[in-house]
Order: sequence, then C-alpha cells, then structure tokens
Amino acid sequence: MTDIALDVWLYGNLARFAGEAAHAGYANPQVRLPAGSTVADLLAALGMPTEERGITFINGSLSAMPGLQPDLEQALEDGTRVAFFHLQSMWPFQYRLGARMTEELHQAMDSREVGQLHHAYRNQD
Repeated sequence: MTDIALDVWLYGNLARFAGEAAHAGYANPQVRLPAGSTVADLLAALGMPTEERGITFINGSLSAMPGLQPDLEQALEDGTRVAFFHLQSMWPFQYRLGARMTEELHQAMDSREVGQLHHAYRNQD
C-alpha cells in the first residue's frame, strides 16, 4: 500500500500533539499515512481528540468548526494541507468576509434544525 504525505499545521496549544516538531504556538509535522486515510485517521495518528480542535481547514477550505465536524470521514490525498486551530483561536483575518468550505460542511450547515449559522445576529426585541 502506498503512503501519502500530509502538510499538517497545528496552531496554539494543539502544537503539543506534534511532539518534537512543536514550536511555541505552532507546529508543522510532516505526517505520512496509508493511502485512503481520512481526517479521523490523521487525528488518531496525532493522538488528538477531535473535540480539542476548533476550526479546521483542508487545502484552504473550511471543513469543521467546534460542534460541527462533518470532515472525519473525508479522504486525504498525497500533498493535502490540513490546518487545525485550537478552540480559543480567533477567526483568521483573511477569512473575515467569508470562507470557502468543503461540500460536507456546507451540507451539514444546511441540514441543521436551526438553519445555517451566521456571523452576525439581530436583537429580536
């Protein structure tokens, strides 16, 4: 079976899951997994519980956020870039006007009983 190489970025206190590759505030471990591996497999390889991650980007597309993680079964390919942000991280500045998201996250957001999530709310009074 062929391995795939992943470009993984861990931000904030998630850097501790990179072991010796950890720096202050971030880590960029180069992870190799068997072909056909998923985000769940990557989390297991890192020893990171999925509940510890905040927002997640796969190749620049938002794939998960706290309490909404439909990306666990998403297959990863050779060269995929995955960025895990810790729960207290601020929304990255470059995405302040919206972010491209994976189809899985888009469908999960549309299917929520309360409807889509919004970044601004009106007072109902």
